[in-house]
Amino acid sequence: MGKFGGETDNWMWPRQTADFSVFRIYADPKTNGPAPYSKDNVPYHPEHWAPVSLEGYKDKDFAMTIGYPGSTSRYLSSYGIQEKRDVENSIRVQARDIKLAIMKKYMDASEKTRIQYEDKYVGAANYWKNAMGMNKCIDSIGLVRQKAEYETKIQNWLNSQTTKDASVNVDFGKLSKLYADRKPSYIASNYWMESFWKTSEFFKRSLDILRGAVEVQGPKDDETKQYMQFKDNSDEWNLALDKEMTAAMLKNYAAKVPADFLPGFYEEINSKFGGDYTKYTEWLYKKSNLLKKDYKFFNNEKTTSDPGILLGIELMKVYAKMGETLATAQEAIQNEEKKLCEAKVQMEMDMPHYSDANFTMRLSYGQVGGYMMGQYNSGYYTAAESIVEKMKRANEVEEYKVEPIMHELMTAKDFGKYQDKTTGKMQLCFLTNNDITGGNSGSPMFDGKGRLIGLAFDGNWDSLSSDINFDRRLARCIGVDIRYVLFLMDKWGHADRLLKEINAK
Repeated sequence: MGKFGGETDNWMWPRQTADFSVFRIYADPKTNGPAPYSKDNVPYHPEHWAPVSLEGYKDKDFAMTIGYPGSTSRYLSSYGIQEKRDVENSIRVQARDIKLAIMKKYMDASEKTRIQYEDKYVGAANYWKNAMGMNKCIDSIGLVRQKAEYETKIQNWLNSQTTKDASVNVDFGKLSKLYADRKPSYIASNYWMESFWKTSEFFKRSLDILRGAVEVQGPKDDETKQYMQFKDNSDEWNLALDKEMTAAMLKNYAAKVPADFLPGFYEEINSKFGGDYTKYTEWLYKKSNLLKKDYKFFNNEKTTSDPGILLGIELMKVYAKMGETLATAQEAIQNEEKKLCEAKVQMEMDMPHYSDANFTMRLSYGQVGGYMMGQYNSGYYTAAESIVEKMKRANEVEEYKVEPIMHELMTAKDFGKYQDKTTGKMQLCFLTNNDITGGNSGSPMFDGKGRLIGLAFDGNWDSLSSDINFDRRLARCIGVDIRYVLFLMDKWGHADRLLKEINAK
């Protein structure tokens, strides 16, 4: 139930996912503080804690969430937004289309492989869908155009100033050229990350051994006897999938990046293997020792001549080449973006300025409430009947399949104290206009009395551009109703002692 709806429902509304976890923190019995594991440790007793509410919420009720959002870029220029859309997001979608299809093919064929790749698949799919949604939002509201029009306003304000201030005198022509000049390197860099960074076990090991991510073992006083050895993780990946992933990423990278950024081994692929990436990959896996169990890589010629190590060296070289170009461009771009932000602040000195998120604790307050999806009102909560309807479609949508007990629980005639007193419904998930972003998942959602009413776990499809532009009309925070959490802990988990301890009222 914690991932009910999977990628089908991810970033979407309506939602019925029961996304929660329960942890107990243990402490030193004498100090009530941190301690190494001991059978004598006791549950930690905080001085303050959040009361849990069974009263629920109504439309327009006050709601707030506290958490640690990652980062936002809401003062980014139109050029930066265009780059995010056309380079970062578009490349992520294109490359992950291929990667996800390969993983799914093997996961569908084997339960063992499904378990091995479940986390990797979900992780890749999450921001694959996010990138698609963000681009859709950027285009649907004409965000690049809006930003460009606002930048014209800033330029006019700058022109009207009698005293020139270097800290705000942004050069839009220079900014445009800086983004344009770095585009080839930035495209290559994004494809490099999507293609080679931890995409296959072979690529991962090839790069790990070169960047010092593998522990050096052996006598400290004799380098000739020191070696690196990968831990046996053969139960965590599938060889056939790994080979197909490696070949597919090599091929896609070559097709998408400027020739200047092709590592040297591509010449070998063309000259010795006729451009056949599958044949090259088979040869690579056969000749390299990277995937051999218990193999020791000593600091000698045999290691440095391993084709897998040589591949990694070439990959690192070309990435370093991109990095040099991008680092110089980034510094110049940030300098102009900083001026742009300062110009906005000075031009609108009498207006409030909302700060970007930067991984620190943030409180966002607002209201419970839905939004207009075209001519259709989204509503502000989902109820048990809606999840039952989705369960009935399990033959069409695999991610709506649940255990039979869940059908039984969700079709109950009476949900007791977990049923909302106002609507008479068993409410599952709800919407607020609280401002959240990546990193907020799991953040507590409180009512006006500081009582826990839910847990934030997602945003809606229409809010996916909120990292660069927060639209209060459309952006919504999706939370799981704490009563849904308690209901499952009670009726399915039979966690009587925990429920007594939580003491929801």
